[in-house]
Amino acid sequence: MAKIRQVQVTFDCAEPRRVARFWAEVLGYVLPEPPEGFSTWEEHDATLPPEERDAWAACSDPTGVGPRLYFQRVPEGKTVKNRVHLDVRAGTGLVGAERLAVLEAESARLVALGARQVRVLLADGENESCIVMQDVEGNEFCLD
Repeated sequence: MAKIRQVQVTFDCAEPRRVARFWAEVLGYVLPEPPEGFSTWEEHDATLPPEERDAWAACSDPTGVGPRLYFQRVPEGKTVKNRVHLDVRAGTGLVGAERLAVLEAESARLVALGARQVRVLLADGENESCIVMQDVEGNEFCLD
């Protein structure tokens, strides 16, 4: 029986490169270098037919620990809440007011990158509070 050793998370989106840049900034991930002979992905895309430009993008954890994120362009827009979402762990190990202060500061950083804060969920357990956010295309994620 084969063992699964890696996982990739795939996002459907309208602008893969834009969404990949957002998540790379959020997570400290890196974007791949453009193909040989091109200084940018945009330069590479200029050689493709219009329907193939910005068709996909990816970013990965430079340490190799976290999953690779892949973004693929799809024709339909987002219409309902995600069935799967990422939890961005910013307040791990903190409790109470200190935890909420860290989450609020990280939320402000992500808003500056183009995210939107949806709501703050305060749970009875001090380590379970989170901030529900949306990325640059409206995909929900939790900041906890």
